[in-house]
Amino acid sequence: MIAIRLIARLLDYPEQELFDHQEELHAALQEADELSGEQKAMLAEFIRHCAARPLLDLQSDYCELFDRGRATSLLLFEHVHGESRDRGQAMVDLLDQYRADGLELDARELPDHLPLYLEYLAQGGLARVRQGLQDVAPILALLGARLEQRGSPYAQLFPLLLDLSGSSASPESLQSQVAGETRDDTPQALDAVWEEEQVSFIARMNPQGEGCTATHQRRFAGAVTPQYLDVSTLSQVRGE
Repeated sequence: MIAIRLIARLLDYPEQELFDHQEELHAALQEADELSGEQKAMLAEFIRHCAARPLLDLQSDYCELFDRGRATSLLLFEHVHGESRDRGQAMVDLLDQYRADGLELDARELPDHLPLYLEYLAQGGLARVRQGLQDVAPILALLGARLEQRGSPYAQLFPLLLDLSGSSASPESLQSQVAGETRDDTPQALDAVWEEEQVSFIARMNPQGEGCTATHQRRFAGAVTPQYLDVSTLSQVRGE
């Protein structure tokens, strides 16, 4: 499906190729029969918007948006499992799925990176695309809502993915939830997460060091923490 490949390219880290091959992107967009005229116009404007900016600025904004904090991470399992052991097993299972369908990955990206996942789906038929997008529809809706709340142009790509999936999930249905979240990309939030990881490590190395842990808990009692997708509400997001 051409549209999925285009969106995968646009969600990936921006490189010089985006500027060098923007005419090819526009040409491919016109061949995407699965898109409406309005959807094609939106994607065309998104491409023009990106290509009109200096590459270094585009790359800097991309890193600030997707790599700073976890709430808008493009690593899919980050939003369900965080850094738990379950995430590792989920990635192993996804990697096995890729290999079973003839896709071998290099070391550049983790298997749950959304642009990579979209590339994988695009290599199959319509049934794989629809099912694969429906499997992650709650995450796509959550990302779309958070990006919209931050005023990012990338937000408009997520309702399009949900439309292509045929899912009833939508970023609009999560706006009230997102509005009440604490941002996890502020300096204070990032410091709190780092401190939590450090103290957890110390506690594991020194089980008797209760004083250190207690001090930390008092110091960061009101600190912000990353917001993750509540897997217990997935059926509600899907509209089931």
